[in-house]
Amino acid sequence: MSLHKGPRPSRDDDRDRRRLAVNPFHAAANPLGGMTEAPPAHRLPDSPLPPESAYRLVHDELMLDGNARLNLATFVTTWMEPQAGVLMSECRDKNMIDKDEYPRTAELERRCVAMLADLWHAPDPATAVGCSTTGSSEACMLAGMALKRRWALRNADRYPGARPNLVMGVNVQVCWEKFCNFWEVEARQVPMEGDRFHLDPQAAAELCDENTIGVVGILGSTFDGSYEPVADLCAALDALQERTGLDVPVHVDGASGAMVAPFLDEDLVWDFRLPRVASINTSGHKYGLVYPGVGWALWRDAEALPEELVFRVNYLGGDMPTFALNFSRPGAQVVAQYYTFLRLGREGYRAVQQSARDIARGLAERVEALGDFRLLTRGDQLPVFAFTTADDVTAYDVFDVSRRLREGGWLVPAYTFPPHREDLSVLRVVCRNGFSTDMADLLLADLERLLPELRRQPGPLIRDKGAATGFHH
Repeated sequence: MSLHKGPRPSRDDDRDRRRLAVNPFHAAANPLGGMTEAPPAHRLPDSPLPPESAYRLVHDELMLDGNARLNLATFVTTWMEPQAGVLMSECRDKNMIDKDEYPRTAELERRCVAMLADLWHAPDPATAVGCSTTGSSEACMLAGMALKRRWALRNADRYPGARPNLVMGVNVQVCWEKFCNFWEVEARQVPMEGDRFHLDPQAAAELCDENTIGVVGILGSTFDGSYEPVADLCAALDALQERTGLDVPVHVDGASGAMVAPFLDEDLVWDFRLPRVASINTSGHKYGLVYPGVGWALWRDAEALPEELVFRVNYLGGDMPTFALNFSRPGAQVVAQYYTFLRLGREGYRAVQQSARDIARGLAERVEALGDFRLLTRGDQLPVFAFTTADDVTAYDVFDVSRRLREGGWLVPAYTFPPHREDLSVLRVVCRNGFSTDMADLLLADLERLLPELRRQPGPLIRDKGAATGFHH
């Protein structure tokens, strides 16, 4: 590239004023300055850098990050087709909140909501209410707000004196604990017991009372990839209503499973086919197959979302209802979601998710065959499986395995389960689109190569289990 000198002195004030009026990004920068002194890391540099210099500084530092494709801890999509990337690049400057300025982007959002309402068997997809979000965490916050407001309206004679509560398993994603903290709701959690690693329907029903705003069912626990029995949960709450008159709604956190079960487990009843299910969320950027930054929240009908929570903006001279915690955000991820829906359709999604499940099940069986590990789940629900060391393995633990795999670039989280199974530490492998059979073979080969060394250890090397892993859900 050609080199440019810094700004030269102006011969007259008019020329100087014209130069200063130019966007600084368009102005020339002295490349020699960038070559002789490194810019500060914690304050703005005094002078500009050439764009190539700035790019190289940032690019080189980011090389120290892990390889996203080898990250088997994350549920988030790490690969999309180049055409999707082009569309996202073309739309990243569009603000989703400006519905009247970007009407076609708003229309694509509306179509995605309609497609999801149909996929999740809303009684009338045309009347289902939904919106895009920045991810499942925001979607869960919105669903929780709707549950609390519906409860408050029904109990106006007692609220705010009475304290609302939300019932859920101890295995919920941390966003639900945040919701309860931020919105002053008591979190009532069903602990794990024995080999049950998620919510027990009857135990959940027993925790409900007149102050319960709802119960959260997880379609795909992040701890082990298992589905919670949403239909059984609804049946237990139906029985509770028959006995006590308490009508407790259910929200299904389908961050991952709501984009897997409709294609691979069509006979599983978990969605709006259950009258007690009031709302559902999913992450478009997980098994929805879109890069990070998009989630979806849907309510079965307008009655499930209190009107007072909905804000309205002018949309092509009409009325556009909105419901969000965030305001400005790019439309790129919503466009990418619509592209993926069009690109794959039902059969395409089925093929992608089936491939991920097949790889997960096959890899789980091969890990079990090594003899050193015991499977907790087998990848036959979410394409995810969790495993721990066998009872007779004393030379190393799951944290040693995670640490040694990281040396080869693999990010496989090791973590301890919550109450009442703090005694159980596991490894978890998330199989996503882009994690191929060949990559699974490479992971297994690395694991087999490490085992002889691990078996020769005098004992587990990591004592501080809290510091042993960066996995915090």
